[in-house]
Amino acid sequence: MKFLALQPFVPSGKDFERSKQLFLELGFNISFDAHGYAGFEKDGCRFILQHYDAPGFAENFMLTVNVDNVHDFRKYVIDKQLPERFGIRIGNVTQQPYGKEVNIIDVAGVCWHFVE
Repeated sequence: MKFLALQPFVPSGKDFERSKQLFLELGFNISFDAHGYAGFEKDGCRFILQHYDAPGFAENFMLTVNVDNVHDFRKYVIDKQLPERFGIRIGNVTQQPYGKEVNIIDVAGVCWHFVE
């Protein structure tokens, strides 16, 4: 038996449309959008955004996305003014045992670890 993919369901928070727009701005494409679920994809990375608002869950949910250059990714987010436009938080690049990373706290409160 071979596992082929992992696609987590990610809570959107109160504003599903705003959350969808953030992920489009981050460079993801929508593969489907129906009945409170939107599939997102970029370069083989996939997740399903769910119209679900549970702050306690979202604030304790974390995901890792591997990127080829964490500094370029952070610059891209800052240059697009995503923290100001969407009220998200972005950290500085830090060295972790598993690689360089920058964290984003999204619209719902989910912590995304972008790791090189």
